[in-house]
Amino acid sequence: MTEPTGNLSQYRRVVIKIGSSLLVDRESGLRRQWLETLCADIAALHRAGKEIIVVSSGAIALGRTVLAGRAPAGRSLRLEESQATAAIGQIALAKAWSETLAGNGLVAGQVLLTLYDTRERRNYLNARATIDQLIRFSSVPVINENDTVATSEIRYGDNDRLAARVATMAGADLLVLFSDVDGLYTRPPGSAPDAELIEHVPEITSEIWAMAGEAGSELSRGGMKTKVEAGRIATGAGCAMIIASGKADHPLQAIASGARHTLFSPRRSTVNARKTWIAGQLAPAGTFTIDDGAEKALKEGKSLLPAGVKGITGSFERGDTIVICDVQGREIGRGLSAYGVEEATRIAGRKSSEILSVLGYAGRAAMIHRDDMVLTAALFPSKEDS
Repeated sequence: MTEPTGNLSQYRRVVIKIGSSLLVDRESGLRRQWLETLCADIAALHRAGKEIIVVSSGAIALGRTVLAGRAPAGRSLRLEESQATAAIGQIALAKAWSETLAGNGLVAGQVLLTLYDTRERRNYLNARATIDQLIRFSSVPVINENDTVATSEIRYGDNDRLAARVATMAGADLLVLFSDVDGLYTRPPGSAPDAELIEHVPEITSEIWAMAGEAGSELSRGGMKTKVEAGRIATGAGCAMIIASGKADHPLQAIASGARHTLFSPRRSTVNARKTWIAGQLAPAGTFTIDDGAEKALKEGKSLLPAGVKGITGSFERGDTIVICDVQGREIGRGLSAYGVEEATRIAGRKSSEILSVLGYAGRAAMIHRDDMVLTAALFPSKEDS
């Protein structure tokens, strides 16, 4: 990819995060007209061949407006009150997205996640597979934090970092955080008239962290600090990020037309960043020993099929990290297993076409998909290779 810009046409898969204060008015409820303009922008990008994922806040805020006169007012909600309010608001939120996207010829698919789901590898793989399939259906995944069951997330969490984790999980190359401010400033713009907008952040440094402020409104749980943290997560995985104001109608169109925003550049390409993450930050739970033919296939960029696996050690479940070794026991790579140890052991050495007859269900064709694998020798060559 060329150097990232605010030109949305250069990106393939875009995650858009919408804050509560943009989507919900404290007095009148859902800002329906604004949502219609946003969905019109999404539809325009979709027609241009872009894959769009939405991370939407608003369940609790919308639930409070639905419960006007019934729920406590003028104070923060207790945990059980927040969870119940979210349960009510989530229905209204999903309906709003579904109806408004449908008005633009698009189908919405709801996905409820917590931060735990994007950290726990099995949940991560299941969520990613669902999102990928929704995109293959030409629909728009609409993701919200599952506030009805979240505990620490509902009190301290935010959808900025959730959106960043969704972006890395989905392999997006751009994350757009719409907020009630139009970017990162040298100082909080509300209290410092001389604050200057930082238009481009090539790298998140200690100086950038120092510029982050606090939350800008009552409905917004995330402040600029959480947005910079989201930037660290996204750019570290090779995904560019934009912080922009979403107050005006057609906010995506506004970015494309040159509206003020802050662009965070990715540290490196998506592929390399993701591979480095898999190689260096996950604790291996087992080992696959593979034959020469499988080793050759992996070096050609192919997935690891059951037929090439000659030995399995360890205790692992689907989604756990596996070390891949050659017949001499040398590490070739690492990846996320598509099977638990019991199923993997049963299909090792078998053709993919035999999986159904062996397991009794049609599992994944690959033991480790190439997207979930890194050849560690290529990333971290030994001293002998250097």
